[in-house]
Formats: sequence, structure tokens, C-alpha cells
Amino acid sequence: MKKINLFSTLFLVTLMLACNPSEEESLPQIVLKNSSSTSLKDKGIEINLKDLEVVEGKFPKITDAEGNAIAYQMDDTNGDGKQDQLFLLVDFDAEEEKTLTLEWVDEAADFEKRTAVRFGKRDAVDQAVTPRQSDVLLANELPRSIGYQPYQTDGPSWENDKVGFRHYFDGRNSKDLFGKKTSAMSPKNVGLNDKGEVEDNYHTMEDWGRDILAVGNSVGLGGFTLLKDDQPARLGVLVEDAVNNIEKSTFKILSEGPVRSIMHFEYNNWDAFDRKYPKVEEKVSIIPGMYGFKNEVKFHGLQGDEHIAIGLVNIHNDKGIKQLDDFQDWVVLMTHDAQGYDKEWIIGMALILPKAQFLEMIEAPKEGNVTNSYLAKMKTANNEPIEYYAIGAWELSEDGFNDAAYFEQHLRDLVKHLEAKIEVTVK
Repeated sequence: MKKINLFSTLFLVTLMLACNPSEEESLPQIVLKNSSSTSLKDKGIEINLKDLEVVEGKFPKITDAEGNAIAYQMDDTNGDGKQDQLFLLVDFDAEEEKTLTLEWVDEAADFEKRTAVRFGKRDAVDQAVTPRQSDVLLANELPRSIGYQPYQTDGPSWENDKVGFRHYFDGRNSKDLFGKKTSAMSPKNVGLNDKGEVEDNYHTMEDWGRDILAVGNSVGLGGFTLLKDDQPARLGVLVEDAVNNIEKSTFKILSEGPVRSIMHFEYNNWDAFDRKYPKVEEKVSIIPGMYGFKNEVKFHGLQGDEHIAIGLVNIHNDKGIKQLDDFQDWVVLMTHDAQGYDKEWIIGMALILPKAQFLEMIEAPKEGNVTNSYLAKMKTANNEPIEYYAIGAWELSEDGFNDAAYFEQHLRDLVKHLEAKIEVTVK
């Protein structure tokens, strides 16, 4: 009888061990700690894929302690064709710690689409526009030179569930603002007619919104220029010019996903200040929940007497600019006025700039190829990036944006969100 009991006990122990895998066999965990006293909505978390044991041919399934799926995507952030980063969107209470479970599964999850990029081009005036992932623009290929506008919306446009933007890739290299009235992504055919031809149809109100900002000869909202002796040199030319001052401009969509979209621009052999700059780079990204985008700018070939300047258009601004600098990491330059295309709407705009690199705000000259801009003059080093945010808040997107105090508080809350640090531990 004792022998039978002994065998029964051993069998039960073996069975229990089989049903309760060891810690080494359990699923990986990602522990996230909000170390701030601020509650966070749609906080972006970046995790290097080198820190994870990636299973080739499989897709992540990420869940919280309650089994809820966490929205994510895997991105190629440097354009080498290989995914290198896992990007998550997570909500936190103040000082909350969350433990997420990571499992590798056969099928990719389908998350709500909350960011998008739209880019199209035609190669001849009688051709329809087709979607593109990348493009190269040579100096003699400007619209004035070839006789037509090749690009849908004059260049790439991007958006999230709050706001949209576009970049004039046709040689002007300024940035414009699309106001949105819906959280859904705007149609892919914005800027095209029924025949697929380029057409300016986004300056009329649609259900999703419209282009709302006059840009003129400024660098727009979040565009940039280079200063020497406080005089700006435009990266590119004006609409009436036929030849660019940039030998080659390159655009590429690095990622377009449900929780982040990333684009890369490169400008080679730019003539400015009687010099030639071999390479200028910018990387634009947008995530949900923010009335703005992030930009990263880097110059190669600087000689030491220049400063990068970040621009904020001031064509329809009669109330001046306000500087908020009582933050730890950031300085905010904000405007708030009837800054719509024909001064018909209130728009709040802002630049959120790294305090360690910000020097001062100056104004662009009244004449020249960069005008109508406030310019944030930055400490500048060769091949060193400057990262900043450009914000556009339309009164038809959110009622409170028609009030300057409301917009300022919105910016203050956003800076708290940006300054909040998340500690990441992979187990």
C-alpha cells in the first residue's frame, strides 16, 4: 500500500509540474512604470527589438493584466529595410506600474487606424496620380520647369485622429495645416478629381475638414531654415522659381501604421550663403491623440557660424507671440488669433522646443525668400539632431481652442505629457 501511495504522489507531482510551467517557460513580460504624477493618455513607448527575443515569422500579441490588447506596431525607424523598434500606445494613471504580457502568434492584430500618410504623383500631365512610397525630386523638375504640378496636395500629407499637415515637396519645403472635424482618417483622394488628376479641392470645407492655414513665403508651421548673422536662407525656392537650390530631394515613407506614421526627407547639395551643404535630413512622425507632429532636423557640413531656426507662420496673427519657459525640458512659443485662410477661424499654433538648445525668438525679414515667420533660433552643432513639436489647434476641432487661455493650458498639459518618463523593463 505504501508503494502505491508513493507512485501516486510522484504521478501527481509530475502532473502539477506539467500544468504549471517553470518561470523560464512563461511568456515574456514588459513592465512599464509611469514615474510621474501625471495621468497619461496615449503615451508612446519605444522598445528596441534587440531587447526582445523576436520570433521570426510571428507577430506580437501584447495584453495587459486584464487581458486587454495593447495597440502596437513594429517599425523600421532608420530606413534600412529592417524593423528595429516596437512602438506601443499605453494609458497610465499617475505613478502607475503596468505589466504587459508578450506572446508571438501566427497572425497580426488589426487595430483601429489612427494615423495615415497620403502621397501620390503623376509622371506626365496626362497621367493619373498613383500612390507612391517614395520619390526623388531633382533641381530641374520643379512644377514651373516641367509645366504642371506632379504631386497630390503639393507633396505628402499626414494626419492622426486630431489634425493633419502637409509638406510642400515641390521645392518650397514649407509645412501647412489641415483642420479636422472628425477622428476618422481623411479620404485618400484628397487633392485629386474624379479622373485622378491633381486638383486643389482641399480649400473647401468637407465633412472631414479642410486646409485652413495661409503659408505664403513663410516656412509654415514647424518648417525650418538656416540662419547666418540672423539672416535666413530658404531650404528650397518659391512657387515662381523654375530651378531648385537643392540638387536632389528625397522623400520616403518609413512607416504608416495604426499608432504611428514616420517619414524621412533628405536634401543633398543645397546652395546657401555661397556654400554647398552636402546633406540636410528631417524625420517627421505623428502619433494619435496629439494636435501636432514631431520633427527631427539634422544638418551635415555646417561651418560653425550658422544656426538652425524653426519657423512659425505669422501671416494673419495680430496678437503677437507668447513664450512659455517655466518647464524643465521645453520652451513653448505660441500664437492665438483668427489665423484661418481668410481670418475666418481661430487657430492656436505653437512650437515646443528643447530648452537646452533654444536661444531666442527672432522675426524673419519683411522681404526675401523667407518672410512672415517667427523663427526660433537654436544652438546648432554639425550632425547633431534637434527634436521639436509643431502644434495646430483649430476651433472647429475642439470648442475650447477659440479661447487663448484654454489653448495655453492645453499646451501646458501636453508638455507635462512629454516630460513624463516611462521606465521600461523587459523580463
